[in-house]
Amino acid sequence: MTRTAIVTGAARGIGAGVAKRLAADGMSVAVLDLDETACKRVADEIEAAGGRAIAVGADVADEEQVAGAVERVVSDLGAPTVLVNNAGIIRDNLLFKMSVEDWDSVMSVHLRGSFLLTRAVESHMREAAWGRIVNLSSTSALGNRGQANYAAAKAGVQGFTKTLALELGRYGVTANAIAPGFIETEMTAATAERVGVPFEDFKKGAAAQIPVARTGKPEDIAHAVSFFASEGAGFVSGQVLYVAGGPKA
Repeated sequence: MTRTAIVTGAARGIGAGVAKRLAADGMSVAVLDLDETACKRVADEIEAAGGRAIAVGADVADEEQVAGAVERVVSDLGAPTVLVNNAGIIRDNLLFKMSVEDWDSVMSVHLRGSFLLTRAVESHMREAAWGRIVNLSSTSALGNRGQANYAAAKAGVQGFTKTLALELGRYGVTANAIAPGFIETEMTAATAERVGVPFEDFKKGAAAQIPVARTGKPEDIAHAVSFFASEGAGFVSGQVLYVAGGPKA
């Protein structure tokens, strides 16, 4: 049986890596992001490799767009029973410089977005008596200077995940979270640029603080998602896995 997965924030970085990995695992994948054109590049790569994928443009924080996106996935690929809530943004600043808009936009994408997508697909999972929800948190959930909004949102993702595990377990649905450490993506490259450090130096500095002595790649996160989304992970739910090259919590 071919499962259908939705991966949000999948036009690049971790999301793109996850989408490609789930397709390689044999799933049909909806590559969802704000920009459908950017999504199409990832979907085309998946199809060129022999997989099945569609590009879906939607704002995860918009209730109507989310409903429309899920309807399209059901129509084009089949009922989604795997959901990876990966879409995210950063609006870093120290608390006294952080605007209400900086706070609200981060909460909206990370928390409202995860809520809306999960609510929109859970009926399909219940009907199938099988489902896998994987939410992306972060090591920043433990606190990170200049990220009061992001840290709060990523901590919130963990509470959301554990509650989903309690509510949906009886329907054969698991919910788990992955908390990445330093992963090489456009987002971390943008952070390096913002603080005025060349990305290679930024990565070296991060690697020096990581027990395995390297920074992470999107594939490291994709591998963990692949496990949580697998048939064999049905007795693992409500967990937060720190994929950070060393202990964090």
